[in-house]
Amino acid sequence: MYRDIATQLVTAIQDGIFTVKLPTEAQLMARYQASRNTIRKAIDLVYQQGLLRRVQGSGYYITNIQLQHKTVVNLSARSLFNSNLHPRNLKSKILTFDTIQGDSALSRKLRIPVDEELYRIIRLRYWHEQLYCLEEAYYLRSVIPYLSTEAVNSSIWDFINEAYGIGIANSDDYLSLTNLNQEEADLMGLEHGGAYLALDSCNYYKNNGLLDFSHTVFVYPDLALYFHTTNLANN
Repeated sequence: MYRDIATQLVTAIQDGIFTVKLPTEAQLMARYQASRNTIRKAIDLVYQQGLLRRVQGSGYYITNIQLQHKTVVNLSARSLFNSNLHPRNLKSKILTFDTIQGDSALSRKLRIPVDEELYRIIRLRYWHEQLYCLEEAYYLRSVIPYLSTEAVNSSIWDFINEAYGIGIANSDDYLSLTNLNQEEADLMGLEHGGAYLALDSCNYYKNNGLLDFSHTVFVYPDLALYFHTTNLANN
């Protein structure tokens, strides 16, 4: 239950319902009809994602991670709330949605059998009618036996969570500067060799089971990525 409340708190922050600080624990207990312990666990999840800062004796304040003239993507807020990596309300254009057998390259990268059956999804994503990214993703059909076209057009992670009750337990993320190959450039209508930020992600569900692999190339202008870390050292 506390995870559901944490997700609702994140949504309330994103929607501007809570703009300066969270309501008191008592107010949140009444709002969500939950115990104090449940509310505290939910708040802690949101805090771990860098969306809150704790002020002793005053409560939890909303972190202002927006930078002037930049689109900020919070990479810290993805593992516990499905895959909350991208801005909300992205529109998708599906280029490829099919089922394939894993090849040797995917086998090495994902440490799966060569003949593992995978959903392959390649899509362009748009934000405010402007190209945001090119995303190539592979989902294990042994874990996700059915994926709908409607989900691929909107939010794959919302579908997986609702249909299978699966969320991301942890992930491995690799950021790099990449030069567009010819195929990527053609798909996005950009110049071959252009330099853009890329994110390779492997997501895992419970018991460290692999769920998917994705390669995303971000092309939205003036994009900033935000990370939050806690308790790295005690000074």
